[in-house]
Amino acid sequence: MQLRYGFRLYPDTVQAAALARAFGCARVVFNDALRAREEARAAGLAFPTAGRLSKQLITEAKQTAERCWLGEVSSVVLQQSLRDAETAYKNFFASLRGERKGAQIGAPRFKSRKDSRQSIRFTTNARWSISDSGKLHLPKVGAVKVKWSRSLPAQPSSVTVIKDAAGRYFASFVVDTDPGADAARMPDTGQSVGIDLGLTHFAVLSDGTKIDSPRFLRRAEKKLKKAQRELSRKQKGSTNREKARLKVARAHVKVADARREFHHQLSTRLIRDNQAIGVEDLAVRALARTRLAKSVQDAGWAQFVAMLEYKAARYGRTLVKIGRFEPTSQLCSQCGVKDGPKPLHIRKWTCAACGAVHDRDHNAAKNVKTAAGLAVEACGAQVRPGPVLAPRSEAGSHGFSPEPRAA
Repeated sequence: MQLRYGFRLYPDTVQAAALARAFGCARVVFNDALRAREEARAAGLAFPTAGRLSKQLITEAKQTAERCWLGEVSSVVLQQSLRDAETAYKNFFASLRGERKGAQIGAPRFKSRKDSRQSIRFTTNARWSISDSGKLHLPKVGAVKVKWSRSLPAQPSSVTVIKDAAGRYFASFVVDTDPGADAARMPDTGQSVGIDLGLTHFAVLSDGTKIDSPRFLRRAEKKLKKAQRELSRKQKGSTNREKARLKVARAHVKVADARREFHHQLSTRLIRDNQAIGVEDLAVRALARTRLAKSVQDAGWAQFVAMLEYKAARYGRTLVKIGRFEPTSQLCSQCGVKDGPKPLHIRKWTCAACGAVHDRDHNAAKNVKTAAGLAVEACGAQVRPGPVLAPRSEAGSHGFSPEPRAA
């Protein structure tokens, strides 16, 4: 299974300037590729092939006065930028044909030097390496200091250098994990659990455990409002405005990092303790358009469920998603009688059929477990789903923001 391990980078002034050149050159090549394809489409011609674009936009462009500075960076970075453009078009056309899952995506857009996120990728052809002292040697950049929070389980196949909106640098390594080592790390267990996600409590488990919602955004609102107010008063284009923008960005990434760390710790604990997990397939986008939008976004349910999904695939666990229209809050978990919908302010209710008194969330969690078919599972039989690619922020040191640490 392929995972990403991310670590914080600390380039010096010269290395930061070299990375800025690499970011800029990769951006220019990407934009040139988009422009060449758009011009071909406007002229009614076939899209130029990847080989033709590589020759025209990289090899021949280096010989011109307008693009001679492309030779100052590694050619692998430029080639990977062309691949990114090609992949963007493939995903766009696959989405138009309905072959790509999820919401329909738009056509590739031109990149800007003012984008909040910049990235470049080095493959093995670039001959990057990790020294014995722990520094990351990048071609035409130098030996960059890395803060290693763990050791890599295998030799990485590529490394992506990322600069986020807060001005932080990260190295994201793609690593193939060992299924045998993963299985030994988390042995089989005969436990199963149902999870009811909410706002008052982030999660309520079918065994009665209630996990409070940290509400990271709500707790940081006062500081965020002050930073945003100071930014709005700065003159556009000034140095002070850029300083204020960085202050706002750092406040936001601090919230996002804390939320992601909470999701990682909780999802890892649930995967470690349970062989099978049942969870609702919530319509997060629809809920984010209601009056509870800020609280829904602050909870980050989608990110948490995505972590459960790939960690279950990695460690041989079973994750079952039940339909979002399953009446888990209306059914009595004791006798199965449907008692009808109830307003959100009703947190406890009594079943009219059997007289059982239910906590709303705990009852829903037990119904989730039953609907997922996990109520009678106790043998701990191992079910290994097919491998899935982990999110970008799967692994790394604390504060790895660029999209979603290995468990």
